[in-house]
Amino acid sequence: MKFEALCQSGLGSSFMVQMNIQNLLKQENVKEDIQVDHSDVGSATADQADYFFLDPTLETSAGSLPKDKVVVLKSLVDPNELKEKVNAILDKEGIAHD
Repeated sequence: MKFEALCQSGLGSSFMVQMNIQNLLKQENVKEDIQVDHSDVGSATADQADYFFLDPTLETSAGSLPKDKVVVLKSLVDPNELKEKVNAILDKEGIAHD
């Protein structure tokens, strides 16, 4: 499985979200190999990842991505929101976590 964090340039905020997701997966003791990467929203393609994380300002830019694969984070720095949304995906996919 692969998660992709997206931002306008593919550098700052997407890299931060990528690191936050990786840390969260460690905290949740996820044993399954989940690859986490980051890139710019303009070059993202539907086959690039299973789920894409982005902020609400980029939702229209991600129009080519399947809606069920897009996870909109109201706050890129809220650890509780990120945990809630990542855990919902893990539950949906049947991936064990704490």
